[in-house]
Amino acid sequence: MRVLNLTSYSEDRWTAFASASGELQSAVTGDVVATVGAPVDTAAMLRHAREVGGPALRRLTFHERAAMLKTLGEAIMARKEELYALSYDTGATKTDSWVDIEGGAGTLYSYASKGRRELPNDRILIDGDMESLGRKGTFAGQHVYTSLQGAAVHINAFNFPVWGMLEKLAPTLLAGVPAIVKPASATCYLTAAAFRILIDANVLPKGAIQLVIGPVGDLFEHLTCQDVVSFTGSADTAMKLASHPVIARESVRFIAERDSLNCSILGPDAAPGTPEFDLFVKEVVREMTVKAGQKCTAIRRAFAPAAHLDAVEQALKERLSRVVIGNPRAEGVSMGALASLAQRQDVRAKIRELSRAAEIVFGDPAHVTVKDADAEKGAFLSPILLRTNDPWHADAVHDVEAFGPVSTLMPYHDLGDAIALANRGKGSLVMSAFTHDPAVAREIALNAGAFHGRILFADRDCAAESTGHGSPLPVLVHGGPGRAGGGEEMGGIRGVKHYMQRTALQGSPRLLSGTVGVFLPGAEKTEASTHPFRLKMSELPIGYTLTTAPREISLEDIEHFARFTGDNFYAHMDEEAARANPLFGGRVAHGYLILSFAAGLFVDPAPGPVLANYGLDNLRFLKPVKAGDAIQVALTVKSKSVRNATMGEVRWAVQVTNRDGEPVATYDLLTMNTP
Repeated sequence: MRVLNLTSYSEDRWTAFASASGELQSAVTGDVVATVGAPVDTAAMLRHAREVGGPALRRLTFHERAAMLKTLGEAIMARKEELYALSYDTGATKTDSWVDIEGGAGTLYSYASKGRRELPNDRILIDGDMESLGRKGTFAGQHVYTSLQGAAVHINAFNFPVWGMLEKLAPTLLAGVPAIVKPASATCYLTAAAFRILIDANVLPKGAIQLVIGPVGDLFEHLTCQDVVSFTGSADTAMKLASHPVIARESVRFIAERDSLNCSILGPDAAPGTPEFDLFVKEVVREMTVKAGQKCTAIRRAFAPAAHLDAVEQALKERLSRVVIGNPRAEGVSMGALASLAQRQDVRAKIRELSRAAEIVFGDPAHVTVKDADAEKGAFLSPILLRTNDPWHADAVHDVEAFGPVSTLMPYHDLGDAIALANRGKGSLVMSAFTHDPAVAREIALNAGAFHGRILFADRDCAAESTGHGSPLPVLVHGGPGRAGGGEEMGGIRGVKHYMQRTALQGSPRLLSGTVGVFLPGAEKTEASTHPFRLKMSELPIGYTLTTAPREISLEDIEHFARFTGDNFYAHMDEEAARANPLFGGRVAHGYLILSFAAGLFVDPAPGPVLANYGLDNLRFLKPVKAGDAIQVALTVKSKSVRNATMGEVRWAVQVTNRDGEPVATYDLLTMNTP
């Protein structure tokens, strides 16, 4: 077996390997798979990130950063087999590695897509609508997000050495912030291999990412208010890091995603024989055995109605008995090893604590039968199922986490009892409930939501597509209150904002509009000399406005529209009923008639740079229009965003006014234009 000599990646170069400061062993065979080189100057790494990586990333727009993430995802997928080959020595099966490696690449893809679709092709992000701060409209406020000007320090856990790195890097790089990655030692050889692939892709600016193999030294001593520490791991380590005096003194952002006592509830409606009962049993076993139970989201506490507890136990034991443990390279093995012998020792110690409060009903912590492996040289452990019939007096099951293939089965008496027991974990990353009853789901959401970062409701309807209890998704927040750390990761664009600063800007609409690159209400307009539909996107300045001629709406128009569309709502067709309506006081034009006539006023029909109208946003009807009134349209270029080499999005602010100049309808029109 080839032994890897691991070094850090600092200031855009791999550090020299002089001598080994430590050895890393295969979780399967116990053989040495890697040696770790000397520590690095982390203060210099921080300076490089701030002075080189940060400015380079901030010069890129969100879309350019998103394109970079897509390329990185493609690079991981192109060389994934290299990572799979290394991943076996972490104890992971092929299925475990798929979640880690291809799941990590999928997170890069997800953020690349969201960056292009949901963020502007700009470097500043608007947060919410403009706030008018004066009666005359000359003073306003606008919240914005801009990139932090420090570095993100990512401290990752051992259980997902690839995904754990990439799920933090994706939102960080999209936010325009450089990162220093510190993987857990036990599996850092796999992280280092994935990191090298990212560097070899040759799309990252200098200083964008760096890697620390080994201790972080005095890195925390050099943190500032512009830096972020994002940590995944144990509660004890998180508390030590969060209490560092520099974190408090400099108000350094600290994001913690900690191991927690996640739970699952078998709903009161999910009796034996129902699909939900079978799904619950399958999921508990899956969460015990995937990654050998080494997941911060694994089900540690399983609650079932007292009347069904024996049936659940029997079903779990029967399914657990079919689990094949051993060398993850061997055919038919469904559960591999823990990450290290030290990890196995820790899990065994935690099982001893739990077994003083609950009875082991399946498995033996001291003995396990394995396939194609040595049970003692490798970090193998049997799945351990415990049971207590008195969960309110078994404190350890709600306080002690064995970070391995371990779960405790407990009864509840009614739904309120189940929710109270779930919340007794004092905060978790995720809970799940297997129920087909919406009333049960609502009760859980209302009364357990505050204690859990994510709740999965699983039933027969979503089973085929569900990603399961323990799978964090890039579009959903990953984190939780209390014991889970009180932080959040991912969550789509929410995760990007963790690495940005929200600032309230104040000034005139003209200045604010120029600052954020978007037309804001009250900002100056440029009256169109050429119809805007005759201009390419690059030729359209922000604020460029076409004001149309007015068009009168007649009673005949209203009645024809009603006949043509079939919309004969009384407010348009029954004068007496419409007059009795306090909002109208008589027959009024259809809202969609107003939109249709508005389009007829501003559309230039000849082929040109406008390729398609693909939607309306923020439509509001503000004032009714009656027969004999006239409408007029102001069409203003609000924002522009290049999508690809052949087209881009133009967002138009549309204001429809009546004969007296009063707004009757406003909306954003979206068109695809040639660039």
